[in-house]
Amino acid sequence: MSVSSASSSSLIAFDEARAEAYDTQFQMGRPFMDNLHLVTRIVMAGLPADARILCAGAGTGAEALYLASVFPGWQFTLLDPSEAMLKVARRRTDAAGVTDRCTFHVGYMESLNAPAPFDAATSFLVSHFITDTDERQRYFNEISARLKPGAVFVNADIAADMTAATFPDLMEAWLGFYALSGMPEEGRKTFPEMFGRDVAAHPPQKVEELIKAARFDQPVPFFQSLMIRGWFTRKQS
Repeated sequence: MSVSSASSSSLIAFDEARAEAYDTQFQMGRPFMDNLHLVTRIVMAGLPADARILCAGAGTGAEALYLASVFPGWQFTLLDPSEAMLKVARRRTDAAGVTDRCTFHVGYMESLNAPAPFDAATSFLVSHFITDTDERQRYFNEISARLKPGAVFVNADIAADMTAATFPDLMEAWLGFYALSGMPEEGRKTFPEMFGRDVAAHPPQKVEELIKAARFDQPVPFFQSLMIRGWFTRKQS
């Protein structure tokens, strides 16, 4: 879910009905996210026992729930512009018994006034909704501004080089994933047209450049499932 005010029109798609159906709609992609959560746990394992984690574009709270289950002293700030999504997230944290370690912020990155810098941040499947390159850069800058020096940042987004000779095969495989997920054929036909229009079509190297320009070390590519790619890095001192 985008947390850039430049992309606020995307809020329309995440009303209460969409929020309630979100977790089941993409159930076929659950193994992708389970793997992403696992490797995120690995790269964050060295954080303090009382670390404060910012989950940007937290949606229904999947990464916060997973990390809270394995790091019992961590505190989480879940930020998302969709109140409906955060309502679902709060219901899930209530059921898991971790709401007392969570703060919920309805809004965009620039509206978050945290009391102290965070030890780490996650941004999963968020910034690819910000199709304007300058706005996407500002989004990473806003995250960086809220992190301590040396803090860990883990980012995952759809990214692909449309000029690569292998791109058509990658797109075909991605559409095959959508078919398994139950997307109607008409939706699968229009997705290639959306790529680069409604979803940013930055190649992985460009995403790395944007992250690094926000005062992060060179991002380390550590995850890929079809078009979903992930990086981890640290904020520069």
